[in-house]
Amino acid sequence: MFEAVEQDRKISKKEFEEAQTQLHHDLLQAQFALKDTRHPVIIIIDGVVGAGKGEVVHWLNEWLDPRGMDTHAFWDSSDEEDARPRYWQFWRRLPERGCIGILFGSWYARPISQRVHGEIKDADLERKMKRVKFFENMLIEDGACIIKLWFHLSKSTQKERLTTLDANPKTRRRVLTSDWEHHKLYEKYSDASERALKLTHTERAPWHLIDATDWRHRELTTGQIVLQAMRDRLKPATPTKVVAAPKSPDSKKSVLAGIDLTQRIGGGAYKEKLAEYQSRLNELAWRARDKKVSCAAVFEGWDAAGKGGAIRRVTRSMDPRLFHLYSFAAPTKEELAQHYLWRFWRVAPKDGKMTVYDRSWYGRVLVERVEGFAREDEWRRAYDEINEFENQLVDHGTLVFKFWLQIDRDEQMARFKAREKIAHKRHKITDEDWRNREKWDAYEHAVEEMIERTSTKRAPWTLVAANQKKFARIQVLKTFCDQLEKRLK
Repeated sequence: MFEAVEQDRKISKKEFEEAQTQLHHDLLQAQFALKDTRHPVIIIIDGVVGAGKGEVVHWLNEWLDPRGMDTHAFWDSSDEEDARPRYWQFWRRLPERGCIGILFGSWYARPISQRVHGEIKDADLERKMKRVKFFENMLIEDGACIIKLWFHLSKSTQKERLTTLDANPKTRRRVLTSDWEHHKLYEKYSDASERALKLTHTERAPWHLIDATDWRHRELTTGQIVLQAMRDRLKPATPTKVVAAPKSPDSKKSVLAGIDLTQRIGGGAYKEKLAEYQSRLNELAWRARDKKVSCAAVFEGWDAAGKGGAIRRVTRSMDPRLFHLYSFAAPTKEELAQHYLWRFWRVAPKDGKMTVYDRSWYGRVLVERVEGFAREDEWRRAYDEINEFENQLVDHGTLVFKFWLQIDRDEQMARFKAREKIAHKRHKITDEDWRNREKWDAYEHAVEEMIERTSTKRAPWTLVAANQKKFARIQVLKTFCDQLEKRLK
């Protein structure tokens, strides 16, 4: 595979100057044309040590307008990054729509290195590359243009280049001890890299192998590939064909209808249980901190179902230093410039901490679906995207709680009217709440499908009977305590 690109083609200085002047102009035009589109451009720079990847980045920064571009190098991971799921660091650095992001290293470097050093097996590498493919395809479906560049040198050329750099006092610092170790393991790196590239080479995100022997050829080839990819992304997209999901049989039992909303708890028992579970959760939260166990708690439910009250009973149980509470409403302008999962990934819980999501990524398959804010193809593929997101949290060791607070229509109406009468609660009821109520059946259907498609063994939904707020709060607290205690054991 790599031997096929070892052409040793050389380009003269005159030829390079003439070509790069026009290339500079064309790249800028393509960049400006992309600026007001929904398409972020992600350029992945990877390849063998000594291939001049850093010089490639310099040329791209010279040819393109830096005001619409950011460069990120993924080298040594920080403690902050290691304390969160692996892809957290990549999500934080994704470019906004209409902008360009150069990722030096990206999500390929660590799995390849792990395979070379025997930390993982071929099956593990294949599993990691499968996750990469899903991630890249998800970004492409959202409009991203992904350009993957692999710079190659033969082993003899690599040795010659490292020796030359090492001998020159001005360039010696660019050669690391790890670079020579990489050279000694050249064949292993070549085998692991070839396997990774073959597993992730797709029609929509192909790998471009570039011979880096001659720097002028390397730079021009890179610029031409980037230009063509940007131009291709500017072409009108073919409409996505939506495959309708099979209809559920009419006889199928409703999940929501199976929740016993008559369940109640008396005032005295409520106070006793509340004190018991809050005390227990406080102790468990500190133990989770000591063992670096993170938690992600999602609260969804009908308007006026009591999410806020349930959340407060949970957070009051814990030291404020142990959790972060995020309430999500309509996305901001900054959030709309990214994939819909971006705003949730960026606040993923750190080891030993809990993140509480008051409304969450499930808005994609609920309000965005029902209200038409997301196209059908967007919310339909969101089920798999959400399951993958939660799988990554669980793979990192995060305990995922998902609560749906269920009330019936009569209880909701009673709470709406009560809110209108109480001054300090009047702000909670809006015209939007009344409009949503008129679409109860559509929302109910969306909730049923959401639960069916996203309640997994690793991240199950807890359906809370919330017609009585006290009962709902105790059910939520008990679930927290039981699951967290089980996880800590």
